[in-house]
Amino acid sequence: MEPKLAADRTRCHGQPCAAFHGAKRTCGTIFTVLLSDLRMALARCCASPVPPVPVHAVALEMGGVTDLTGESEFRRGWHILLASMLGIGCGLAAMPFYTAGVFAPHLAREFGWSMGEIMAGLTITTVVVVAAAPAAGILCERIGTRPVAIASLVCFGLAYLSLATLDNSLPRFYATWAIGATLGAGTLPITFTRTVNRWFDKHRGLALGLAMTGTGLFGITCKPLLAWVIGDYGWRAGYFTLGLLPLLIGVPITLLLFREPSEAKSTVDGVTANEPTALTGLTRSEAVRQWRFWLIAAILVPISFALAGAVPNLEPILLDRGIDPATILTLTPLIGLASIGGRLIGGWLLDRFWAPGVAFVLLGMPMISCLILAGGQLDPAMASFAILLIGFALGIEYDVVAYLTSRYFGMRAYAGIYGIFYVCFSTGAGFGPLVFGMIRDHFHDFAPALQISAAIIPLCAAGFLFLGKYPKLS
Repeated sequence: MEPKLAADRTRCHGQPCAAFHGAKRTCGTIFTVLLSDLRMALARCCASPVPPVPVHAVALEMGGVTDLTGESEFRRGWHILLASMLGIGCGLAAMPFYTAGVFAPHLAREFGWSMGEIMAGLTITTVVVVAAAPAAGILCERIGTRPVAIASLVCFGLAYLSLATLDNSLPRFYATWAIGATLGAGTLPITFTRTVNRWFDKHRGLALGLAMTGTGLFGITCKPLLAWVIGDYGWRAGYFTLGLLPLLIGVPITLLLFREPSEAKSTVDGVTANEPTALTGLTRSEAVRQWRFWLIAAILVPISFALAGAVPNLEPILLDRGIDPATILTLTPLIGLASIGGRLIGGWLLDRFWAPGVAFVLLGMPMISCLILAGGQLDPAMASFAILLIGFALGIEYDVVAYLTSRYFGMRAYAGIYGIFYVCFSTGAGFGPLVFGMIRDHFHDFAPALQISAAIIPLCAAGFLFLGKYPKLS
């Protein structure tokens, strides 16, 4: 049940102190519950040294015999969260997005390419994902998420290794991005969140947040790592290092820990439940006839453009604002740190409050960041504040889409429906860096692009408020 305000019951009657202390107690209670939930989740994730026998976390939804408590969900599903976290962090959703700006200055000096030409690699990836993401979702529904994830991690790692041998050929550069996006589509959150959603129900929002922290962890570690590798060994070694991450981390962890609930029987309190024949929710054809489907799709394209356009260009934006490269190196990892906070706090909020309202608040905040970055000279403190707001919103964007998909359309065709939404989101996110780079090349400033984004973000975030209450799915 959603909490309700009790303002009609508590009147100040000229006693501001009572209102103040009541508000303070309420905030303190919420903060205490948040810390308690996060502590419980982390404790359960680390409690068992060996992956337990899989149990349907969504037993009622999937036709099982009993419903698990939130505590049981984390105890039995911690290995799914760990594998999803590392798989997503080493995949297509994180690596190109967080590292394109790191390599851009080196490629420009080496080959004389413009920022727009370099960032077009992300746009190529987006165009390919339009077809590859839904295909990966369909494969997950037909053969399962585990084989899709493993094969894609291998191919994606090999694609990044090939970038280390790059020569002065833009067609080859673009072709490598296209191949990596095609074969690496199974590393997208579509694959991993499908399984997480099936293991978790009571704390689904927090579980999705924990799984998606992989992108934030990668964002924190990749830039200092690449700064050291590129500084000592060159940009080619940087691409080689990134290519090893899916092969040496993502693949082994997925092989060892990642499992579908259907790969074993469930035993809860001595009762065995077999995999049901059908999941609840809408089919893809039913979903596309729903107005909510098209509303979400229409929101995702522009808001992803506005949110994602600045991040790969963050280094040149800060340089234009008079911040020196050494300071920039300390600021850019804040994106990853803030995104982890956004995922955890956002996931906790999704479990307790109406998800569209949470999306409106958290995804609307980067408007402030865009206005700050569009100004003149920046000091590091204001730059840090702007980066933290953007990172916090980026930390919840995939979680919101995954959560809305499961709550409004169910799990029957989750991967296929989420795949279409991911295409919408990645379309805006892919064209955003390119358009930002082109505007920079034309105006010699990112300010016009940032001002456009500041107008788009609050309007699109408000669109989520029209979704209405969660439907009852059968």
